[in-house]
Amino acid sequence: QVQLVESGGGSVQAGGSLRLSCTASRYYSPSSCMGWFRQAPGKEREAVAAIHIGSGSTLYTDSVKGRFTISRDYAKNTMYLEMNSLSPEDTAMYYCALKSVCWRTVLGLDEYNYWGQGTQVTVSS
Repeated sequence: QVQLVESGGGSVQAGGSLRLSCTASRYYSPSSCMGWFRQAPGKEREAVAAIHIGSGSTLYTDSVKGRFTISRDYAKNTMYLEMNSLSPEDTAMYYCALKSVCWRTVLGLDEYNYWGQGTQVTVSS
């Protein structure tokens, strides 16, 4: 069982930046994928970005493309989400997730097997 722990959330003003981290309890398989997802109160969970652990190939949802950058440190079992030009629409609980067997990078919610506890991001106007 893989345990995922997110950190780095907090409050920031619109236009600001924040970096989230997700650390796994064991070494990631190079054939796995990791993703960031978010959910605001009363709204459905949505994909933000994903990365293939082995290749580093990334995907972004349209609303964050050009503002957010996903990356991973393979040796440290850690994934990052750098968020720039934040707006109030980015306010949500952000979750780290793992797809244990992943041939290509995907953003589908139902394809991920393991989830972290979440870290809150609040952007004020």
